[in-house]
Amino acid sequence: MLHHNKLDIQQREKEGIAILDLNGHLIMGGGDIALRDCVQSLFDPGNRNLILDLAKISEIDTSGLEVLLFLAEQYRNGGGKLVLFNVAHTHGKVYEMARLEAAVEIYRDELDAVNSFFPDRKVIRYDILDYVESHVPHEDLKHKK
Repeated sequence: MLHHNKLDIQQREKEGIAILDLNGHLIMGGGDIALRDCVQSLFDPGNRNLILDLAKISEIDTSGLEVLLFLAEQYRNGGGKLVLFNVAHTHGKVYEMARLEAAVEIYRDELDAVNSFFPDRKVIRYDILDYVESHVPHEDLKHKK
C-alpha cells in the first residue's frame, strides 16, 4: 500500500540497461527525494544509461519535474542518457510537460525506450492503422467489407 508521500521504486534490467518502474507520487517532500537518491546511487562509471517508467505515477508536481530534469542533466553531463516512457498518464501541467520534453527523451513504450540506446536500431513510431493494415492479409480485409 502506497502512502500519499511515498514513491515505490522497482529496479529491473533489459538488455543491460537499468529500468526503474515508479509507482506513486513524484512530488515535493516525498517521491522527489527518494527518486533522486535512488538514481544517484545507480550513477557510476559503468552504468550511465537509465530508463524511468512513469506509467504508475499518479501525481507529479514542479518539484518532481525538477528532479527529472536534474537527473537527466546529470546523466547527460556524465556521458550517459536518461530517458522516460509512459509519461502520458502523469498529471503534470502542460507547460511543465513541455519543459520536460525539451530536455529529456520521452518514448511511447518500453521497446522504443530500450532501442533508443542502440544507435543501429531505428526507433519507429507506428501509425497504428498502417500497422494493422500491413499485418492483416488483404483477403481478410475484403471479407469484412
